[in-house]
Amino acid sequence: MMGNWLLSILSDPNTRWILLGCILLGFSSGIIGSFTFLRRQSLMGDTLAHAALPGICIAFMLTETKSIGWFLLGALVAGIVATFGISWITRFSRIKQDTAMGIVLTVFFGIGVVMLTRIQHSASGSQSGLDKYLFGQAASMVQTDVYVMGGVCLVLLIACLVWFKEFKLVSFDPGFARGMGLPVGALEQFILLLTVIAVVAGIQAVGVVLVAALLVTPAAAARCWTDSLALMVLLAGLFGALSGAAGTLFSTLVPNLPTGPVTVLAATVLFAGSALLAPRRGLLARKLRSIQARSEYLREEHASLQTLSAQGKMQERGEM
Repeated sequence: MMGNWLLSILSDPNTRWILLGCILLGFSSGIIGSFTFLRRQSLMGDTLAHAALPGICIAFMLTETKSIGWFLLGALVAGIVATFGISWITRFSRIKQDTAMGIVLTVFFGIGVVMLTRIQHSASGSQSGLDKYLFGQAASMVQTDVYVMGGVCLVLLIACLVWFKEFKLVSFDPGFARGMGLPVGALEQFILLLTVIAVVAGIQAVGVVLVAALLVTPAAAARCWTDSLALMVLLAGLFGALSGAAGTLFSTLVPNLPTGPVTVLAATVLFAGSALLAPRRGLLARKLRSIQARSEYLREEHASLQTLSAQGKMQERGEM
């Protein structure tokens, strides 16, 4: 029954492209999001996603066409400018990085909303649907978009394989990496660039508001299951791909259900299950360990009291 339902869904070519695109998006976002999560820069993905909105608007204003290629290029440039803005603020002021990311996020997103409002009230007739990039429109994916996501996924995967050791050192101990002579600053900017690429690729499907969730949530879920970075990166990619597949299938099954938000909700369900059921870090496992430790303590305490009681009785008999 389930197999027939799945085959009936996959018989539609458009659905197949959307499914493949969301799987690739989730996989690539989970991979690069692992390093962002470990470096405690979860807000960075949200900042870069919101910063992409003015880039999309500027690309439309310059070309006056809704070209996916130009939109992605504009979003990429805006994301790179945002990363340099964050670096400049933290380097030449006493403002910490999380505050700098919050400033850049609000400023860029505010500029983007102003531009979007201006475009919607302009005389151009091509602006219809431009606001879909706020929350994504996976149903508009075509074969070319899937090829782009496949290329992005391949680039991110190759980069993580080639520079895995360097990314690992920068993520866990940047001071030690700097002492080994590694260009820590350049590696951090490179990770940010890869994050920008992943964010830009996911804007069409999930939108600037929700794309950051695909960077953070699968990585957080994978962290619950393992202490190995290699296994965590792999699990994060698999969780992201599974979220993309679940979002596509559920949105296909239920009419008028948006794919992007459902994908994010699927990733959240995976995280909730991981946080609850993971064998070492899960809430249930920790609760069971706490109960076992308490039981062991009570048994030892009871045995100690029995030993003291027996010794007391023996002393009383000796005195008699």
